[in-house]
Amino acid sequence: MSAIAAATNLYRTIVSSLEHLSGVPALMLRLILAPVMMQAGWNKFQGWENTVAWFGNSEWGLGLPFPELMVALAAGSELVGGALLIPGLATRFVAIPLIVTMLVAIFSVHWENGWLAVSDASSWLANERVMEAVERKEKVKEILREHGNYSWLTGRGGVTILNNGIEFAAMYFVMLFSLLCTGGGRYTSLDYYISLWARKKQAVES
Repeated sequence: MSAIAAATNLYRTIVSSLEHLSGVPALMLRLILAPVMMQAGWNKFQGWENTVAWFGNSEWGLGLPFPELMVALAAGSELVGGALLIPGLATRFVAIPLIVTMLVAIFSVHWENGWLAVSDASSWLANERVMEAVERKEKVKEILREHGNYSWLTGRGGVTILNNGIEFAAMYFVMLFSLLCTGGGRYTSLDYYISLWARKKQAVES
């Protein structure tokens, strides 16, 4: 057997073995997304009045119609949908409203700020907004050094400025779209076992 044939057989063996783990990536995506979505939904409910005002105000907010309804739909989708992602129940159905929520966030909140979530002037994705934040960041550091214990204040991380770009929302969108396409995952979700039970029941009845 040639080296190429041996390598090909080894590759096929590894890929065949990985098929049994095909549900693990979906599980990992679900478990990463669930707390993020649930926290976002809970925050909206906790700050209901302020969130409604932000959704509805066209001057300093999003200027969306029917803000109470929009907040209820967004928060409900995130809170309930995030909870359902944990066991992998109705994963594809849950992914749809969450994807819509991410798209609304991307285009109505984050888009004008560019890609970066945090201002990083060293990034090749830094825009004028990020570069302009450099001066502000240095001024913040100067004030902290002069009027505070700078080493203590920065003991858990350096000072930075939030840019609020689409970075995180875009990644969540991609992760949710992946779940929409693949479902909850083989062996790792309730969806899989419900589907398995339904197929067995249909086979018995037919």
